[in-house]
Amino acid sequence: MGKEIDKMKQTKPTQLILLLFLVALNIGCDQVSKNIVRQKVDYHENISLIKNHFTLTKVENTGAFLSMGDELPETVRFILLSLMPILVLSFGLYYLLSQKDLPLLMQLGMCFLVGGGIGNIYDRVKFGSVTDFLHLDFGIFSTGVFNFADVSIMIGIGLLLIHSFKSKLIPAQAP
Repeated sequence: MGKEIDKMKQTKPTQLILLLFLVALNIGCDQVSKNIVRQKVDYHENISLIKNHFTLTKVENTGAFLSMGDELPETVRFILLSLMPILVLSFGLYYLLSQKDLPLLMQLGMCFLVGGGIGNIYDRVKFGSVTDFLHLDFGIFSTGVFNFADVSIMIGIGLLLIHSFKSKLIPAQAP
């Protein structure tokens, strides 16, 4: 793992390019998948991918996670679900790109989190809603309908949590 960290501490321009590439890759995968679904899948159509355990179904979500905030007045919804996330994501991207010595897991987690967040915000600003289309149902475990940006966000949060727990368990070593 030490060699991986050393690789990430390369020259600043190379590091910036890699970080921006990872953010853009998350946005790109999300947007390409949503465009395919918008063009090829009808609303509420159920396409079984794995024996009704993993299905595609297109829905538009004007709220946040699991449609929370969907019933809020439009101005409040815009402030809470568009304006505030844009500010938070802008700060997150600034922090990611301005800090030279962030640990690798933190850099990766932030790339996924920011990239996924931008993917969903882009939808919300351009279309007024977020296109969701993936659903998992394994009986005792079932999800709401989600998209690849949501997956990126969850991966980012997971990596940041792992980094947090790891840094608490293993004290930082002095250089």
